[in-house]
Amino acid sequence: QVQLVESGGGSAQPGGSLRLSCAASGSIFKFLAMGWYRQAPGKQRELVAFITSGGSTNYADSVKGRFTISRDNAKNTAYLQMNSLKPEDTAVYYCNADPSPVTIASMSGKYWGQGTQVTVSS
Repeated sequence: QVQLVESGGGSAQPGGSLRLSCAASGSIFKFLAMGWYRQAPGKQRELVAFITSGGSTNYADSVKGRFTISRDNAKNTAYLQMNSLKPEDTAVYYCNADPSPVTIASMSGKYWGQGTQVTVSS
């Protein structure tokens, strides 16, 4: 069993930065692909970025060049560094994990966190 806990959300001004963390329990973290997703009020869930167990990364076009996904296997933690934030980045951000990166890309990973709110406004 794997449990995921997101943290690091909060409020930021446009152009600001936040770093989200996803801490995982269990001993299989190093074998999992990790993804970040977001959902804004009235919107469908959107894939933001994911990273494979081997470190390969993918990003949504809307965040490419602004967000960076990374992982620290020694700490069983994945991160989402968010720079140059825009109001349209406002959403609840969720962490997702699964042995298969294909499953992560389809937003149907086995393990989910509870979400953390990100609000970008002036």
